[in-house]
Amino acid sequence: MSEPGPGAGLTAAQAARRLLDDGPNLMPAPARPHPVRQLAAQMTHRFAGMLWAAAALAVLARMTTLAVAIVVVVLVNGVFAFGQEYRADRAAERLGSLVPSRVRVRRDGHPVTCDATDVVAGDLVLLSAGDRVCADLRLVEGHALAVDESLLTGESVAVRPTVGGRLLCGTFVVEGEAEAVVELTGARTRLAGIAALTTATARDRTPLARELDRVVRTVSTVAVVVGVALGGGAALLGLDLVDGFLLGLGVMVALVPEGLLPTVTLSLARAAQRMAGRHALVRRLDAVETLGATTFICTDKTGTLTLNHMTVARVWTPAGEQVLDSSDYDPGPALPPPQRDTVRLAARTAALCVQGRAVHHTRAGWVADGDPMEAALDVLDRRCGGPARPRPVRRLPYTASRRRSAVVTQALHPGQGGGSHDLHVLGAPEAVLAVCRPGTDVAAAAHRSDELAALGLRVLAVAGRPADDLLAESDPEHDLQLIGLIALHDPPRPDVADAVSACREAGIRLIMVTGDHPATAQAVARQVGLLRGEGAALLGTDLPADPAALAALLDRPSGAVVARVTPEDKLRIARALHDAGHVVAMTGDGVNDAPALRAADVGVAMGAGGSDVAREAADLVLLDDHFGTIVAAVELGRATTHNIRRFLTYHLTDNVAELAPFVLWALGGGNVPLAIGVLQVLALDIGTDLLPALALGAEPPHARTLHGPVRAEHLIDRGLLVRALGILGPAEAAGSLATFLAVLTVGGWSWGAAPAPALLATASGSAFAAIVVGQMVNAVACRSRTRPAWTLRWRGNRLLGWAVVSELAALVLFVGPTPLAGLLGGTWPGPVGWAGALATGAAVAVVDGVHKAVTRPR
Repeated sequence: MSEPGPGAGLTAAQAARRLLDDGPNLMPAPARPHPVRQLAAQMTHRFAGMLWAAAALAVLARMTTLAVAIVVVVLVNGVFAFGQEYRADRAAERLGSLVPSRVRVRRDGHPVTCDATDVVAGDLVLLSAGDRVCADLRLVEGHALAVDESLLTGESVAVRPTVGGRLLCGTFVVEGEAEAVVELTGARTRLAGIAALTTATARDRTPLARELDRVVRTVSTVAVVVGVALGGGAALLGLDLVDGFLLGLGVMVALVPEGLLPTVTLSLARAAQRMAGRHALVRRLDAVETLGATTFICTDKTGTLTLNHMTVARVWTPAGEQVLDSSDYDPGPALPPPQRDTVRLAARTAALCVQGRAVHHTRAGWVADGDPMEAALDVLDRRCGGPARPRPVRRLPYTASRRRSAVVTQALHPGQGGGSHDLHVLGAPEAVLAVCRPGTDVAAAAHRSDELAALGLRVLAVAGRPADDLLAESDPEHDLQLIGLIALHDPPRPDVADAVSACREAGIRLIMVTGDHPATAQAVARQVGLLRGEGAALLGTDLPADPAALAALLDRPSGAVVARVTPEDKLRIARALHDAGHVVAMTGDGVNDAPALRAADVGVAMGAGGSDVAREAADLVLLDDHFGTIVAAVELGRATTHNIRRFLTYHLTDNVAELAPFVLWALGGGNVPLAIGVLQVLALDIGTDLLPALALGAEPPHARTLHGPVRAEHLIDRGLLVRALGILGPAEAAGSLATFLAVLTVGGWSWGAAPAPALLATASGSAFAAIVVGQMVNAVACRSRTRPAWTLRWRGNRLLGWAVVSELAALVLFVGPTPLAGLLGGTWPGPVGWAGALATGAAVAVVDGVHKAVTRPR
């Protein structure tokens, strides 16, 4: 088989053979931290460092068993955290495959879309603004082409390659269009040979990262200070130095939340996986929490609020207007002769200016290949019949500043009242009408354009002219003859109105930021409820220059629409709202949206129809380009923050119960035995509490997660401390100490006497059981801020049910007839001990219910 011509690209058979010979177009796997280094990091953070120090002190005090136990805790906790981090990294890799890079190539003489991994040497690649160059290419044809090579060179100024020049893999097309032949793919590209590559500017630490630093720093400091103070104070009161050391060490270990970091990682990773299940790809785990804090969403219209399923609804020409039946993307049903004759010229002019088309798939039927709007114009032209379209000899691509595109073709009938070439122009009505010959037709078109836009239709204008010198003119778009208007229908998504309502319920402000006609934007915004009453409707050119004034203009409950915006306008909007104190989510799909996406707190890119540049700059990629997916992601983000607070409440409650025996021992001058020892504290933190804490980190969003605005709060605030340290913790501590003293008293112990070892072991096991039972109830109580534990259904979090069962099994293991019971120092409770444990659980439930009833908003 002979090679195709230079403009035809490869055949499908040739591409398949070369793919088999050369392999897929894949970059070498990126370098990642060595697993050993990741594991070491989990063994040396601040919490782990405190426990290593505690183990070393235990060795010096000849408490070998305690030292071994602490080391085991550090190792188990570190291995678990490493496993979660490693799993999260691999999950991110798998999720990344959900958004394969797509590329348009010409095969068998026709443009087709395929995965970038299927591109082979010799393919003819079709590039347009926003595309990422997927291999090393040689430029064959370019039209106003500009390429951002900063990824490779560090130069921020775009370059303009000439025909025959190279386009390097990893660079981005920021302007124009091009056709280029693939020379090198995969590991053979220049990008693959670069050892060190900086891909993005370092970002600020997220609010969650800063909050975790604050929590770790605060808790660590408190643990050390309280441990040293109580241990030293006890020694000054006359306790043996070893006993004082034991007290201080126990206090420090009791206050260290060993499971905090792995629980946070697991909660974020689980939320990211849930978001992927709802068609939202989180590119950075810590962006999950930022999503939950979102207070302002700036959304595009087409494809986000609407279906992005375009059909031509009406065609207006100076000769009249035709209302067309909807044919989806099926070009089969030809228009009847009267309609065909009226719209043929407008349809052909528009189709020549675009590259998208309708294609037929065996299972999916007729679908858009490329931009849906362009596919709809292709369908309209094909329904009109006529000869094959001539290939353009010159292109003037669409740009944000011109708001129109144009092509030059050979004239179909040269010499018949025209030149040897024809110019065809398509674009926004005001942009096209501005370069048309003035007259009554232009005035009528402007008026009709506004009327069609008010119906919610997307309106385009088409114009053209013949001439002999179109190839030589640097600016041929002038003195055009108006041909007509094409109005396309893109219906709102059926559930967008509910998603918009959910945002308002959540206290999230909304604005539509779009390049469409203001009347079209307003019509769609009112249909879905984004714009209500006296909501603002503005043009990008009307936005005030002062950031504070801009934020005040847009920040209104009734919503706002900003139409005909430029990329610079979107960037200014994102910065102004951020400076006004909002956490801003900004959507975008084009190459020029990247600055706004990166400036926003949460950049949201379109995964189905967006550009590679936008996806690289975003924190969240919508796999379905659906506004409702943003709302679902915000809900999961809020739920994740709530889950972290649930875990902290659960653990701090346990800290009070673990600390209380050491305080009572110190205050009693050693006349009251220690209810639990350091080994039992470690068994509580790691053996019984860890799984319920992790299950709380996986609590799904509740029905009221999006009710009311997000609360500006720290992870540990006054309300959490009051609940954990002032309500739940004291109840659990009082119940466990009362149980301990009751068992001792019934067994014949008196103040200051040394109890028999068997009695002390039984009392200690009873106190341990009371804390565990209290924590079982506490785990359920922490699921809600307002509802008592006994009103919550287990089906809401099945993981927690299994975690509580495992906690009960661990309790039996730690106090039952096992070697562990003898090692820890507590044995199986008697009837009094179990009664006290059950009473402790009941006390926790009662005080929790009373506190919630008193503090519940009225």
